[in-house]
Amino acid sequence: MDKFYHSVHLDEDLCRGCINCIKRCPTQAIRVRNGKARINSKFCIDCGECIRVCPHHAKQASYDGLDVIKEYKYTVALPAPSLYSQFNNLDDVNIVLNALLLMGFDDVMEVSAAAELVSEATREYLAEHQENLPIISTACPSVVRLIRVRFPNLISHLLPLNPPVEVAACLAAKRAMEKTGLPREDIGICFISPCPSKVTYAKAPLGTEKSQIDRVLAIKDVYPRLLSCMKAVGPDPKEIGTSGKIGVSWGRSGGEAGGLFTESYLAADGIENVIRVLEDLEDQKFTSLQFVELDACSGGCVGGVLTVENPYVAEVKLKRLRKYMPVARSHMDDGEHAEECMAWTNQVVYEPVFSLGQNMMESFARLNQVERLLKKLPGLDCGSCGAPTCKALAEDIVRGEAREEDCVYYLRESLHKLSCEVSHLADGMAAGEKDGGETLRLLKEYIQKISDDMAKLDEEKR
Repeated sequence: MDKFYHSVHLDEDLCRGCINCIKRCPTQAIRVRNGKARINSKFCIDCGECIRVCPHHAKQASYDGLDVIKEYKYTVALPAPSLYSQFNNLDDVNIVLNALLLMGFDDVMEVSAAAELVSEATREYLAEHQENLPIISTACPSVVRLIRVRFPNLISHLLPLNPPVEVAACLAAKRAMEKTGLPREDIGICFISPCPSKVTYAKAPLGTEKSQIDRVLAIKDVYPRLLSCMKAVGPDPKEIGTSGKIGVSWGRSGGEAGGLFTESYLAADGIENVIRVLEDLEDQKFTSLQFVELDACSGGCVGGVLTVENPYVAEVKLKRLRKYMPVARSHMDDGEHAEECMAWTNQVVYEPVFSLGQNMMESFARLNQVERLLKKLPGLDCGSCGAPTCKALAEDIVRGEAREEDCVYYLRESLHKLSCEVSHLADGMAAGEKDGGETLRLLKEYIQKISDDMAKLDEEKR
């Protein structure tokens, strides 16, 4: 299994080589080379931020089409809690669940119901592991991947429980096999996702050897067909919902922490805010926290790039929907399979993808090279070189992936020095050798023209 599988990719035909993506990527995984963006698969965490900010729609997410339902003899839909927040005036989740059955699915397993099981298991884990506080949520795959490559000291604080979507997939697969008698390969577990991060999780999960999710559909693709099916459900839908306020609240930032019945928590959303919190955690600035909930998308899962509604409007809709719901409807002791679907089977390990060398000595030596290069570079972090910062360019140069001349300012200064040297040489030779002086004069003019062109290019970039 490819540990660096990614669901975010580049459409080169649409890319125009602008630097919007390189400036916003939280792990500096993108470079612009030869007029096109390039994504470093080792650095990328599939947060989808580049999809959100690309003005040319050149960054896209990979996911399955709706026709995958026909590939299996029996299919189960796993609707994310954020799916409920996409519809206007929705006051009963059973309308959505029944519409999914009309859409072609044979069964439905709410991810929000599994979220209530995870909340209960998390409360038990916090009570039994006071020595390792604060515990960091593992519900957002992008956050787990970020910690794996950039914050190794925090790996021991990760909550070793599967995310709700995995628990729901596991329970749905077991229930479907018991109900139908079909082998596992004939059953399709289809998650309806708000973000590409969950697509990556299904293909290359962390914490478990293999995910029980077979297919991942995008909310934005399901939405139009589901909308028409919801109209056909009628005013009195069949009661098939199995979740309450706690589970549905997982769709927005703070919802997971709210289900732990503690005030000693921190909830942050948006990948830039997540990084600031992780840096503070690494610096041990929080001494009294029990739990840390982090969501890569602004607003939580309702802010995923595969949704259709504005995340802040969606958050309000979710709050209104849960107003008259019971606190919780799913419990660990309700099903015999819940516990065996809950705990991690594999540990998350540090991936030193940002290391400059193969060992500590080589890394220190290359770090010194980076520091020397930084003194030569302008320190403007303009992005004109195709790297997000001057430090990133220096590291690329040390790795052999870029050149000093990629910096427009450095190249202009080098050409200016060359022009001055040629001019001085031409002036010295012109006095004693007419033909040689004329040749060097023309060369001086040519170099000066290049220098002027570089200055003009620099001005255009700014």
